[in-house]
Amino acid sequence: MSGRRLIRNARLLDPESGLDAPGDLLIDGDKIAAIGPGLAEAGFAEGTEIIDAHGLCLAPGLVDMRVQLREPGAEHMESIESAGHAAAAGGITTMVALPNTEPPVDDVSVVEFLARRAREVELVKIHTYAAATKGLNGRELTEMGLLAATGVLGFTDGVKAIADALVMRRVLAYARSFDLLVIQHPEEPSLGGAGEVTEGEIATRLGLPAVTPMAEVIMIERDLRLVEITGARLHIAHVSTATGVDAIRRAKAAGLPVTCDTAPPYFALNETAIGDYRTFAKLSPPLRSESDRRAVVAGLADGTIDAIASDHAPWDQDSKRLPFSSASYGIVGLETLLPLSLELYHAGELSLIEALRRL
Repeated sequence: MSGRRLIRNARLLDPESGLDAPGDLLIDGDKIAAIGPGLAEAGFAEGTEIIDAHGLCLAPGLVDMRVQLREPGAEHMESIESAGHAAAAGGITTMVALPNTEPPVDDVSVVEFLARRAREVELVKIHTYAAATKGLNGRELTEMGLLAATGVLGFTDGVKAIADALVMRRVLAYARSFDLLVIQHPEEPSLGGAGEVTEGEIATRLGLPAVTPMAEVIMIERDLRLVEITGARLHIAHVSTATGVDAIRRAKAAGLPVTCDTAPPYFALNETAIGDYRTFAKLSPPLRSESDRRAVVAGLADGTIDAIASDHAPWDQDSKRLPFSSASYGIVGLETLLPLSLELYHAGELSLIEALRRL
């Protein structure tokens, strides 16, 4: 971008400072030069492009902290470039990629590849998490020191839980030495198993393998105890149950260094969205009961849930147009993250500033 642009008559929103007021914004080249009321009246240089916002909202770009990229390994489903276009269309200017690519982000060379591709695309800022274990196998730790030196933002096995408690303790301990976050998928695998939907009436009626909601809180409670031992920073991904929200609320009250996020399906939908085997609603964690959905909304409202992430998981048609049990888990989310989150504002659950603060 070159030249100067003045956006006037906007509703300025800044979640960091709490600003919510009418005003103007001056852009010089690719940088914000000034922001506040009265910029237009103060005058501007000749050649400045004037854009009248007519009271529309103007806010900083969004940060999506959980995105599944398909490059490297499955570019036919989505490339980094197409993901960047989708993110920009959704108002996202920074996204953080999970390590579950092919090969996974468990080696410095893969981190360097992603960084190079992000520079080539130059649509949005792309950061990455590194795998906590080699091959995302949950057993052998990656070279966390070397990976930390590349600038990764944390360690996770992505959509897989680290099931072994001793391995998880070691991951937390090493991550603490680099002051990096550990992100956990909260599902006890021996209870989750081959479950595809939440245990209950819907699972019984459809005859689908079910997973108990308790699988989430059991993993959360275990990892909270490991945080007490190690003092490491833990982030729980896509919290989806009332018991999970309650466990994190208590941990925060006790002063543990724990944060969490949820994704739009868990506050916008419940398990009835599965309907007659709709595979677009096959997610991991699965869609929950209406009472769980309401608990997630309450967790967002009281600050227990710190962030909303898209959990963007693109698939081709061959991966979704299948019988329910054969279809892949996940849905796209980069372009729907903002509009679905704004539904919380329109429903009176969050103020506009609070909704944006979660993003």
